[in-house]
Amino acid sequence: MGALRKSSVEAEAVPQISASASPAVTDPDSIVQTQPEQQPQPPSNETSGEKVNNGPVHITPLETQEPTEAEADEEAGTPGGRSKRRRAAILTALYLVMFITALDQTITATSIPSISSSLHSAAGYTWIGSAYLLAKAASGPIWVRTSDIFGRRPVLLCSVTLFSIASILAATSDTMRTLIASRALQGAAAGGVGQLVIVTISDVFSLRDRALWFGLLGGVWAVAGSAGPVLGGLLTEKLSWRWCFWINLPVCGVAVVLLVFFLDVHNPRTPARRGLLAIDWAGTLCVVAVTVLLLLGMEFGGTVFPWESPTVICLVVFGVVMVGVFILAEKRLARYPLIPLDLFRNWAVNGPFILAFAHGMVSLGVEYYLPLYFQSVKSVSPLKSGLFILPMMVTEAGTDMLSGVLLHRLGRYREITWVGVTLMTLGTGLYITLTPESPIAKIIGFEILGGVGTALLFQTPVIAVQNAVRQADTASASATLGFLQNIATSFSIVLGGVVFRDGMESQQSALLAAGIDETIVRRLSGSNAAANVDVVKRLSSEAQRHVVVSVFSQSLRNMFIFYTAIAGVALLAGFSIRHREMREGHVETRTGVEELEKARVGGEKAGPGEV
Repeated sequence: MGALRKSSVEAEAVPQISASASPAVTDPDSIVQTQPEQQPQPPSNETSGEKVNNGPVHITPLETQEPTEAEADEEAGTPGGRSKRRRAAILTALYLVMFITALDQTITATSIPSISSSLHSAAGYTWIGSAYLLAKAASGPIWVRTSDIFGRRPVLLCSVTLFSIASILAATSDTMRTLIASRALQGAAAGGVGQLVIVTISDVFSLRDRALWFGLLGGVWAVAGSAGPVLGGLLTEKLSWRWCFWINLPVCGVAVVLLVFFLDVHNPRTPARRGLLAIDWAGTLCVVAVTVLLLLGMEFGGTVFPWESPTVICLVVFGVVMVGVFILAEKRLARYPLIPLDLFRNWAVNGPFILAFAHGMVSLGVEYYLPLYFQSVKSVSPLKSGLFILPMMVTEAGTDMLSGVLLHRLGRYREITWVGVTLMTLGTGLYITLTPESPIAKIIGFEILGGVGTALLFQTPVIAVQNAVRQADTASASATLGFLQNIATSFSIVLGGVVFRDGMESQQSALLAAGIDETIVRRLSGSNAAANVDVVKRLSSEAQRHVVVSVFSQSLRNMFIFYTAIAGVALLAGFSIRHREMREGHVETRTGVEELEKARVGGEKAGPGEV
């Protein structure tokens, strides 16, 4: 098809055409030139658009050939000359592994009582979820940089395989310690899967096209996150809690087969020794140390230990110190840094980074604590509280997919970002007005409004960052953004809990003044309050129930004020994002140490953040 278009353009450019001037040639780009009363000259490399002074030009008829599958795909704009079938297989595999890792993040929520009973351990169960999230947050950038060295395909397959092995270990655990260790291993693998899926889509598709697939990916994530608690409860009730982990194996198996046979991205075949020497080991250790120290300090503070305890203070202080060590290591020691510091010298990248961090805090905080409002203030069951937040989850899933379509068709992300941050801030702020008397329909309206705003911001920071850097820096920039989002979600739960606990603690006098027994008051103080919402139903006095509900409502109001302030930060960051035309052309990223060296030298010449 490309040859036919080329010949027609050349024929129009040259007015004198003779079909019988010379015999046909097999090369469709060959042009035979002759002069009057002279022998035909050898084929010329001159194009028909050039000026010819040697007489009339005669172009021989061109033989047409059927385009190959790769050529046909290239004509249709298919990335890398891949067939639609291959693209569908690649996306299916990537969506499957993303679905199962997202599902695993929430599937144990309703299974924890059964797990604790089965393993005869009432202590440490909170770490079933925390170990997964902590390891996931720390591992993302490490996996991505490793894939820059050894190639996406082998590293992605390694992370999926490790996730499967960890699932087997979790399913066969006979002690709580073994289960927590298995969950940490699962989280470490899931951190690689999540980031490598995004990076692989970025490698295969142009920026304009990947917006569409990111939107669908967000929908997959939302569906998996919503289905996790329901599926976990169903498997636990009908089979066993161990099936929450066995279920991962067939899905991972199908994904591995598809990745092996269809994922054809560049494979550098880097020698093991050379690749290991290229890894930023100092940066890797620092990232793990920073993540573990800070998140453990936040997790322990106010729950296991008082905030002023030496344990919590040391964890937080050493975590902050390690941030400085990490910056020094990346700047002075790393030839191929885990997180290139030059990224932060460009506001076109910093704006989306700040937006992604604030958005991660707000979105997870609202989703995590809104059910607490329904259970403590509205006195509904955990099942009903889950049903009451479904409108928000469904809205987010649908809007996320729609935003991908809009980004793909319009090629503009600034205006979508503006709408998103405005609606998210407004929706979060409206939760401040909630009282014990607020009707459910009104709350659902707030959920839908805030859900639309939140969902519009799942993809735009990623697209904005990738559009502001060179294709060679896309992987590291995306991994940095993902790391910030993972840290934000962990901070969100902890800091939101701190605000809530302080609110409950400050209102103990109101509970005592209402004549409530001191034993019950202690159960409603600080970190104990969220676990004792059922106390409200047991109170015999209507007046006392009203006081307790009001205390819960006021404490949650303080927390929503905190999240609204964070949403305000997202608002400022969102409106600071400038418009850049989304790139439509695409050259697939090549991996390997040689390519990293080229990118490093090219980055020094181009400067930070330059495309």
